[in-house]
Amino acid sequence: MMGSRYLIITGTSRGIGRQLAELCLEKGDVVYGIARGTSDLGDTYERYTHVQFDIEDIHSIDDLISGILEQIPLPDVECIGLINNAAMLEPLKPIDQCLADEISVQLNISLVAPMILTSSFIHYTNHMTAQRKIINVSSGSGSYPAPSMAAYCTSKAGIDMFTKCVAMEQTSQPNPVHIIAFDPGMVDTELQAVAREKDAEEFVLSSVFQEAYESGQLRSPHDVAQDILRLLEESGYPSISN
Repeated sequence: MMGSRYLIITGTSRGIGRQLAELCLEKGDVVYGIARGTSDLGDTYERYTHVQFDIEDIHSIDDLISGILEQIPLPDVECIGLINNAAMLEPLKPIDQCLADEISVQLNISLVAPMILTSSFIHYTNHMTAQRKIINVSSGSGSYPAPSMAAYCTSKAGIDMFTKCVAMEQTSQPNPVHIIAFDPGMVDTELQAVAREKDAEEFVLSSVFQEAYESGQLRSPHDVAQDILRLLEESGYPSISN
């Protein structure tokens, strides 16, 4: 596997993550997919390894990453990447109706976990001479506030700022990690389905999500995965991409 590209992708059991894993595997990449659910990708692709893990368990993430990297022949790697794709949309209701546990779970999955994954990935690959890349899947919600989406918007705003900070840190490193926050736009995923199926009295924007779906404004997970793949194949990139 000399010269291969190795990728760690979160959320590979469905949606964008699964589509991206398939595209990368078709390219000949070696993919380690992290997801709470199971995956049958390993039945089709011998270069796919599924790691069933709930990233809400933030205190075990460092061991998770170090364990994955121990399986990779790091001296032979030409490029290694981390794609923080997994996220959670709920709770979708006014903040005064959100329970502490709901807010905590949302921020752990959508913001804290990607931060720790990034931290561990950089730490355990700092000795490498290979090209290192991180793509954090963001959202327009990180820039545009919305009622009943305070937790989600906040987590995505945090991802954007976190990415910028890490990019600045890396500029002074001998082998800097190329890191980007990528906004895919509105995508036809299960997260979108959850939003449009919410009761309008609880989530005032459910009709907006429904209209976007019915009018064909949603992008397909496959198209978004192709965009991410193109970013992976660029030699370097800015800290934010739309």
